[in-house]
Amino acid sequence: MLTVLGFTMIATFLVLIMLKKLSPIAALVLIPALFCVFVGKGAHLGDYVVEGVGKLAPTAAMLMFAIIYFGVMIDVGLFDPIVRGILRFCKADPVRVVVGTAVLAAIVSLDGDGSTTFMITVSAMYPLYKRLKMSLVVMTGVAATANGVMNTLPWGGPTARAATALKLDATDIFVPMIPALAVGLVAVFVLAYVLGRRERKRLGYLTLDEVLEPESEPVLVAAGGSETPRPGAGGGAADLPEAADFPGLDPERATLRPKLYWFNAALTVVLLTAMIMEWLPIPVLFLLGAALALTVNFPHMPDQKARIAAHSDNVVNVAGMVFAAAVFTGVLNGTGMVKHMADWLVGAVPEGMGPHMALVTGVLSLPLTYFMSNDGFYFGVLPVLAEAGAAHGVSSVEIARASLAGQALHMSSPLVPAVYVLVGMAKVEFGDHTRFTVKWAALTSLVVLGAGILFGIV
Repeated sequence: MLTVLGFTMIATFLVLIMLKKLSPIAALVLIPALFCVFVGKGAHLGDYVVEGVGKLAPTAAMLMFAIIYFGVMIDVGLFDPIVRGILRFCKADPVRVVVGTAVLAAIVSLDGDGSTTFMITVSAMYPLYKRLKMSLVVMTGVAATANGVMNTLPWGGPTARAATALKLDATDIFVPMIPALAVGLVAVFVLAYVLGRRERKRLGYLTLDEVLEPESEPVLVAAGGSETPRPGAGGGAADLPEAADFPGLDPERATLRPKLYWFNAALTVVLLTAMIMEWLPIPVLFLLGAALALTVNFPHMPDQKARIAAHSDNVVNVAGMVFAAAVFTGVLNGTGMVKHMADWLVGAVPEGMGPHMALVTGVLSLPLTYFMSNDGFYFGVLPVLAEAGAAHGVSSVEIARASLAGQALHMSSPLVPAVYVLVGMAKVEFGDHTRFTVKWAALTSLVVLGAGILFGIV
């Protein structure tokens, strides 16, 4: 009964947000509350929610102060050179823009934090997508999938969880998986190229880099090779993008702090290093970083208040999503639906598949890490799969490696707080992002798993 209700609750949530019948925040709160009553545990709803909020509160705090920190860094011009460099590479060609998105997201993902990756990637690429009228779900989909593959880094979380749960060395899990993960990353770049070609076919591409030289008249290359003005682009001042859509290239904005550029760069490097080295908990690091960035760059109190207010929409939206997700995860875990769903899936594995438990684990990692938190999967389900594999001679390290395959899809799960940073900053509906991204992310995960099997890693 709990198994059926668990899958029904998740399916109801996904359908309603993809059809835009409910906002993500409303759906994350109302649907689990309703199902909690259905299973006869409505009296415990408060306990489940409080427990869920308690577990996600540090994440919400981290996201709040990370948004303020990186928002300030964007305001003061820290990322302007990165934006301009990417624009020069992209040259207003949709193919280059999408591939550049994938490359940037993959590089920034080296810090191991999805929220940071999405904030930097969207800050750099959003103005260009808006200026060229490109699909924003292409940006969010490519960024999320690239980050999902890179999320398997030992300091990214899943690998460390798998190593802890199965009492293995993280190096033994990750290093042999590098070839398969590299193939997965190549698959993301190929996907970006294909999606870019689709965007180029839809929009054409500009031969002049009018993004860097907005006074130039944009020229569209037609299918026959003739050049025609881009529709709606007259090249005059009236056609320039609004500052709100193109903040990274406004050299006159009052918040720029060129004299403090190297201080801000050093502060950011130290902050990211401290995250990777785990000198302090990440929420504490961003809290300290945001306070220091505000104080040094905007010493006057009215200016500090103005900067906080400027980013308050993102803070409220993302923090609200996280706490709403706490209701969803709290009910899933508190009612026991997650455990029953996992047990049912594991029990549904045919007896004859025992010798192929690594493959089974890899396939199951796609839906399970999408519908569950990484903690729930790696600490709750993975040990059961490892025991089943051991009974048929499959080593636990192979099971652990296979369990990483689903991470490309996991990063678009409604239970991942970072994805709300991505869609919030990109001004994309979560349902649109899900409908577009899931198929591509699942395909990328299967490519990783297939490469692992082909190379004899799993």
